[in-house]
Amino acid sequence: MSQISVIVPIYNVEKYLHRCVDSILAQTFTDFELILIDDGSPDRCGAICDEYASQDSRVYVIHQKNGGVSAVRNAGIDWVFANSDSQWISFVDSDDWVHPQMLEQLYWAVQEHDVKVSICGYRETAGDEPWEDGEYASKLWPVEQYYVDCNINATVPWGKLYHCECFRKIRYPVGKIHEDEYVTYRILFEYDQVAVIDAPLYAYFVNPQGITKSEWTVKRLDALGARRQQICFLKENRYLFAYDAIARVSFAQTYQYSQEIGAYTKLEKWKAQMKIRSYLKWLLRKNREVFPFVEKNIWIYEMVFPFEMWFYWYGKAMLKRLMRRDDKHAAD
Repeated sequence: MSQISVIVPIYNVEKYLHRCVDSILAQTFTDFELILIDDGSPDRCGAICDEYASQDSRVYVIHQKNGGVSAVRNAGIDWVFANSDSQWISFVDSDDWVHPQMLEQLYWAVQEHDVKVSICGYRETAGDEPWEDGEYASKLWPVEQYYVDCNINATVPWGKLYHCECFRKIRYPVGKIHEDEYVTYRILFEYDQVAVIDAPLYAYFVNPQGITKSEWTVKRLDALGARRQQICFLKENRYLFAYDAIARVSFAQTYQYSQEIGAYTKLEKWKAQMKIRSYLKWLLRKNREVFPFVEKNIWIYEMVFPFEMWFYWYGKAMLKRLMRRDDKHAAD
C-alpha cells in the first residue's frame, strides 16, 4: 500500500518528461505510486512512460485516446479509487518538476495539522532551478483568507496534497481549459483550514507551447464560466469577503481579456467580444453589492452598457433643463 498517488497527465512533452518524472522518483518521501497517463501523445512520451514502468515498480502507465487534461486527471483519479489503497493524491504537470522534499513536506503538513489538504508555494521558471535553501515550516490558513490572498495558488491543481475523499464526488470538466478553476476552490471550501508551506517546492515551467502561454484563442474564455461559478458559490454560501474580492478581480481580468483578443476574422472577434460583454453585464446586474450604481462606478457602467447609459445621460440632462425652467418660472 502506498500512502500517496502522484498523477501526471502527459501529452507532447517528450523534451521535458524525463526532468519531470526523475524529480518525482527522487523524492525523499518514497512511499508513493506514480501514475503516468499518456493522453494519446504523438511523440515518444508513451514509450518513455513504459520504460520508466519497466525500471521502477512504483510506476504505472495508462495509455488512452487523446481527451484533454481534464479527461486525463479524471482517469488518474478513477484509477486510484479502483486499483489503489493510497489515501492521498497529488498532481504534477508533465512539463514542470518538483523539489526533492515536496511530497515529504506536504505529507507531514497534513499529518501535523490534521487537515485534508496541504499546499506548497511555487515559482515560475524558464528552466532554471528555483529552489531555496532553508528549513520548511507549515502553518494553518483559513480557507477564505488563503483563497483571496493567494488566488492563483488556490486555483491550480498542482503543488498540493489532497485526501482521496476530496475527489469522492467531484471530477474535472472535460473539454474546457482553465478546468482547475472549476474544481480546486470547491475542494478547498469543503474545509475550514488548509496547511500551507510558504516555500517554492514546485517549479512551474513557463512553456511557450503550453495551453495558457500559447497564442490567444477564444477557449481562454472558458475562464469566464469558471469565475461565474466561483462568484455564485461564494455569494450563496456567504463568503462575503471572498465574494467581494473575487468579483472585482474578475472584472479586471475580463477587461484584460477584451484587450487581448487575437487576430481572428471579424465574425470570430465579434463573437468573443459579445461573450465578454455578456459576462460583464451579468457581473454588474447580479452583483450590485460589489458594483453599486454610484458616481465612482459610472465609468464601469458606461463601458458595459453604452447604449443604456446614453439614455441615462440624456434623461439626466433633460431633467436638469426642466428644473432650471421651473426655477426661472418661480423667480418670475
